[in-house]
Amino acid sequence: MSGLRAVRGPGEQPGPRAFGHAVVGREREIELLLAGLDAGAHVVLEGPPGTGKTTLLRAIADRDGTEFVFVEGNAELTPARLIGHFDPSQVLAKGYTAETFVDGPLVEALRSGGLLYVEEVNRVPEETLNVLITVMSEGELHVPRLGVLVAAAGFRLVAAMNPFDAIGTARISAAVYDRVCRIVMGYQTHGEESEIVARRSPEVPGAWRDRVVDLVRRTREHDDLRVGSSVRGAIDVVRVAVSLARIRDSELLDWQVGFDAAMVGLSGRVAVREGCGRTAEAVIEELYTAVFGAKPAEGDRRGGDSPGEA
Repeated sequence: MSGLRAVRGPGEQPGPRAFGHAVVGREREIELLLAGLDAGAHVVLEGPPGTGKTTLLRAIADRDGTEFVFVEGNAELTPARLIGHFDPSQVLAKGYTAETFVDGPLVEALRSGGLLYVEEVNRVPEETLNVLITVMSEGELHVPRLGVLVAAAGFRLVAAMNPFDAIGTARISAAVYDRVCRIVMGYQTHGEESEIVARRSPEVPGAWRDRVVDLVRRTREHDDLRVGSSVRGAIDVVRVAVSLARIRDSELLDWQVGFDAAMVGLSGRVAVREGCGRTAEAVIEELYTAVFGAKPAEGDRRGGDSPGEA
């Protein structure tokens, strides 16, 4: 496939090394995605938010200089917005010609032979999905008054979706799945998530950062939570805690600083199961106490077994 290298050359390293600082782990997913694209397939990436779907694809496109066209999937993505339109003012002067047509993201990707990335594809209206199905099947697009646009070599569609989100989404039809390869992306390991937080947050003691990651990972397994937090929650908890400690002129390891940062960073990211009778704040307090210990007595600000420098 033009622009995307699935086979490594002499001395080229697989996995994260081949993609610089952008991707942590994901060796298997990288290989599967590269193989699918190189084989000429269109691909659906399925997984919860924060599992690096967009980051992974951007890294692949950036590595090889491939055009990357991003489309946010939502109910407002009509066929016209995806394909493009004729500029009314230019049409009055020049008529319906190629130069008066304003390319939409699909046409842009078709012309350039790039990667069209449709995020949250299960939020896209059915009539818009039908346009994508035709392009995936035929490798071309018929635009009234413009003609037939044939996909340039290298064009691929990669769609992403969160299969666990049922609000504002629609079931993806068998016609779509019949035309794509599917790669499932789950959450990464504790160590990999801790590395992601370290790369995207201010420098903090490693042992404390690991506890924050542990706290976030526990939200995904708690019986009272329908939805847990992604690694983005851990990143925000660390960032907020660093800022809060500075504002309060306190230590980062102060129990209350971490607790307040966890409330700010996680309470909006988790969803409580209906009927459990608890609030998100109550569950986060329970988990925070389990990871960092009970709130200390006055004068002992850190509480629990204070994590030291790592």
